[in-house]
Amino acid sequence: MSSLLTPPLFAALAPARRILIAGAGGGFDVYAGLPLALALRATGAEVHLASLSFSQLELIDQQSWAERNVAAITPDTASPDWFFPERTLARWLAARDMPSTVYAFPPLGVQTLREAYRHLVDRLEIDAVVLVDGGTDILMRGDEDALGTPVEDITSIAAVTALDVPIKLVTCLGFGIDAYHGVNHVQVLENIAALDRDGGYLGALSIPGDSREAVLYREAVADAQAATPERPSIVNGQIAAAVAGAFGDVQFTRRTSGSTLFVNPLMAIYFTVDLDKLAARCLYLDRIENTVGRNQVITRIQTFRNEIPSTRIPRAYPH
Repeated sequence: MSSLLTPPLFAALAPARRILIAGAGGGFDVYAGLPLALALRATGAEVHLASLSFSQLELIDQQSWAERNVAAITPDTASPDWFFPERTLARWLAARDMPSTVYAFPPLGVQTLREAYRHLVDRLEIDAVVLVDGGTDILMRGDEDALGTPVEDITSIAAVTALDVPIKLVTCLGFGIDAYHGVNHVQVLENIAALDRDGGYLGALSIPGDSREAVLYREAVADAQAATPERPSIVNGQIAAAVAGAFGDVQFTRRTSGSTLFVNPLMAIYFTVDLDKLAARCLYLDRIENTVGRNQVITRIQTFRNEIPSTRIPRAYPH
């Protein structure tokens, strides 16, 4: 029985002692898991970070590979790639005397990513996996008007749902951001309501702007922006602004100069669901099950979308 006194997210993770928080959508998604990781570490849990990487991992030094398709990125990992969020985060963590290894997976298909996750789960004796999405398009089931950028998200869900891990969750931070990619957020809310009816919704949890977790998260995002000024995270930049109480068209990079942003308090809220129940609602998960490479996933999603007779009609938020 859930209680208003204890957020269901933390109640679900309470039995876990070794937790893997992994960016589901690649790139800077792992940063969206940082406030949660900091809060869990404060409870005494052992928390590890991982990321589905967009960096050129083939360029890193050989000793950084823990296993095939699993790189252990540290502050000293050598690579000529200027875009390396995992190393940037590792250096920020080390500068604050925190555990600083960030595990990274290259872009993969379901079978290969699952094996990489399985190795990491076994190596670290993980008893809870939390996939983190910057935005909420990971909650799309397939028949929506638009899916956002589903490739990495759905590959991560499919890979993790088959793992033998007691606790598997998905949490999203940055509600509304995926409108840029055509996502209709009324349909996001409709999907959350359906998961709630199935017993798969673990509620919403706001990050207090003056909390230690919020302060450190904003510092980490600012550090990442300074490290990659030509390609800062648009997603985390908006979330960090929302966590600071900013509102409206808050511009922080030339990458968004042609867009009108809508930073608001909903972006500072974690929406959490049961991973297996989310996977069960996906209409095309079976289509990508036997993939080994990212391009296969892309092709099969496109084929599925071409074959469905119709999509759900998008609606404007009525208030």
